[in-house]
Amino acid sequence: MRAAAARLLHRLTWADLDPVYLRRLIAMARDEDLAGLGLRIRPGRTGDQSTSALAGAWLRPAKSAATRSSRPRFAQADLVAREALVACGLPLIPLILSAYPGRAKVRFRVRDGGAVAAGDVLATLSGHPASLLAAERVILNFIQRLSGIATHTRGFVTALGDRHTHLLDTRKTTPGHRMLEKYAVACGGGWNHRLGLFDRVMLKDNHLAVLGFTTAPAAKGRLSPSPLQRPSALASAVAASRRAAPALPVEVEVDALAQIPAVLAAGADVILLDNFTPAQIRRAVALIAGRACTEASGGITLQRISRYAGLGLSFISTGALVHHSVWGDIGLDWRP
Repeated sequence: MRAAAARLLHRLTWADLDPVYLRRLIAMARDEDLAGLGLRIRPGRTGDQSTSALAGAWLRPAKSAATRSSRPRFAQADLVAREALVACGLPLIPLILSAYPGRAKVRFRVRDGGAVAAGDVLATLSGHPASLLAAERVILNFIQRLSGIATHTRGFVTALGDRHTHLLDTRKTTPGHRMLEKYAVACGGGWNHRLGLFDRVMLKDNHLAVLGFTTAPAAKGRLSPSPLQRPSALASAVAASRRAAPALPVEVEVDALAQIPAVLAAGADVILLDNFTPAQIRRAVALIAGRACTEASGGITLQRISRYAGLGLSFISTGALVHHSVWGDIGLDWRP
């Protein structure tokens, strides 16, 4: 079953990310800052007004008295970790700098996924000071957010401490930023579950409800049978899924031990144990006995994840890797 689980695992790399997508995000972030993107009525005056007001400070006289023009002053600044963290998003910096005039450059001191201590320099930026100041907040917003996710994920991986059970993220991501956030999870040592609705068939309670298969109120307050207690109905749903998308794995969600035999009989590749206690998971894994991969999800936090170690699970998934993460503390320090 470990071999089957390995085939379902994926970690986004930087090479997997679309540069067009990244530049679009960067352009939006830049234009929020400089031009009020998102407002119904844009400001009449745009640009970095703080820097423009001090424009004379960014220029110095040319050495030659014969040259009447001035040239831009060269500046350097360090991107510095204020706390221990896992660096992430650094390859975004040259893309961000290219979105501003001035041809600023970056020299990296660490790589994405690298652990750094408080005070360590992540990268050194150089170029016209006006360009660096304009790009500063956009750079920090991206890098702090992604480093926070990577750092939080590394904490989960360490707390789990089970090399046979793989930690997965979910689709609970910031709209428009999913691939970057899933990349950050990968940098922190986690694995990517579904990138979207397109790469796995996942029959959850709401899908079965739409099909009319789920438990529903019946006459005299009784409950009608669940599809998971009617193996033929569930088997039909799984078979239809395989015909429609034969190359994709099929995962089925259960919320009770009694539902597992029907899911096994239907031939699901993965059984999602939703909100099972560790004791229930141990029983479920024994019942499944390697006939399908197992995934636990629901209420799994950093404080609780160690309880799920050593239970024989293939996967543990949690949206907390992203939505419970805190931005990393990173600053831009100007060099004299």
